[in-house]
Amino acid sequence: MTRLLTVILTAATLLGGTSLAMADAEYNPLADLFSFTNRSGTGPIPRTTVGFQGNYAPGTIIIDTKERRLYLVQEGGRALRYGIGVGRDGFRWGGVHRITAKKEWPSWTPPAQMLRRRPDLPRHMVGGPDNPLGARAMYLGSTLYRIHGSNEPETIGQAVSSGCFRMVNDDVIDLYDRVRVGATVIVKN
Repeated sequence: MTRLLTVILTAATLLGGTSLAMADAEYNPLADLFSFTNRSGTGPIPRTTVGFQGNYAPGTIIIDTKERRLYLVQEGGRALRYGIGVGRDGFRWGGVHRITAKKEWPSWTPPAQMLRRRPDLPRHMVGGPDNPLGARAMYLGSTLYRIHGSNEPETIGQAVSSGCFRMVNDDVIDLYDRVRVGATVIVKN
């Protein structure tokens, strides 16, 4: 146990010492070892495989904002079901888009309309465990919306975002590894 603690403290010191130097760089994935993400895949809403009706191609993502669930369609009438956080009142939307980009530990620049509502927000944040976009982000069409992780896992299952779909980091990593750029995303509002 002492050796493990020494390794953790040494790594934290090294990572902490590089944080200022990394201000314009992408997040160092080694820091993921020290984030408090849900590693069991259960989150506040457990990820499960369920039966799924519909004529959707495997790999299609269906988001049900009322149910606050995201479904990744699989073969044989099944889907992986994940819990998500959705847009609060006035920020929910529906439609069909494609995943146009995927990023690990994405940086975040709040859009102008969000800064008008929340002038206290930073103008830019590099990726990392404190970043509101979490461990992964999948960008939806040419919109400002994303399916992304969260540094606030307690918000999963709630309507609190500005229109993006939040997931616990373990679930967004799982989804990210399963989908490709170009995948269809159907948002049912």
